[in-house]
Amino acid sequence: MASRRQSSLLNGQLSKGASLAIIVALALSGCAAQKKELTTGSIPTTNFSKPVQSMNATELSAAAESIGKAYERNPKDRTAGLNYANMLRMTGRNDQALAVMQQVAINFPNDREVLAAYGKSQAAAGQLEQALNTISRAQTPDRPDWKLKSAEGAILDQLGRASEARLRYREALDIQPNEPTVLSNLGMSYLLNKDLKTAETYLTSAVKQPGADSSVRQNLALAVGLQGRFAEAEQIARQELSQDQAEANVKYLRSIMSQQNAWQKLSKEDKGTN
Repeated sequence: MASRRQSSLLNGQLSKGASLAIIVALALSGCAAQKKELTTGSIPTTNFSKPVQSMNATELSAAAESIGKAYERNPKDRTAGLNYANMLRMTGRNDQALAVMQQVAINFPNDREVLAAYGKSQAAAGQLEQALNTISRAQTPDRPDWKLKSAEGAILDQLGRASEARLRYREALDIQPNEPTVLSNLGMSYLLNKDLKTAETYLTSAVKQPGADSSVRQNLALAVGLQGRFAEAEQIARQELSQDQAEANVKYLRSIMSQQNAWQKLSKEDKGTN
């Protein structure tokens, strides 16, 4: 559920124990974050019995199959390709999503939205340097796009280039002040370097912004939980989610508690580095 960008965000600055905690805990935001990505596109949600945000894994798989048939009928259809790649990423089929976006990018080599989606697919498939190059190609200096700035920051974080990543996030915020998704990404950048207090500050700010969604709240739950405030983290994790989603997130939180005392270890290391 959560290995798309999360597992590759780890870098050498994290200890083995802390890495274990974050690998497991970052599963909290995976499903919600990917559903958000889908709804910002042009998925024909009216064709389904419920919004994609509310679909479980089985329903998402069926939806992907439905959209895939539209793509098969016309592989050169830009919208069908973008929709299908988004759905494939949602269901964890990252290599297939990349293959779809490669074909779309061949047909629309100068389309910013296509290049951005292509870069996301490359990053999801672990091709980080290629993704960074693709996202950079999609950006134009005279009309900078804050979403591309934020996407570039996320890739730089995955490459362990935190200072560059944060610069991109702040550039995105200059264009789109107080954007919750960018504030969330900025908070997660600090979390991955074990600066949990700063991470919580940015994530708390993100949650307070209009338009903040469940993925932002799950990231805040993660930052709070990694500081040992599990009851508070569980309360945050249960907000605005279905019962099944909430229970899955809480299960991941609880799993951290049973693995080599990773929560306590990370908390002690964080205090020792401040």
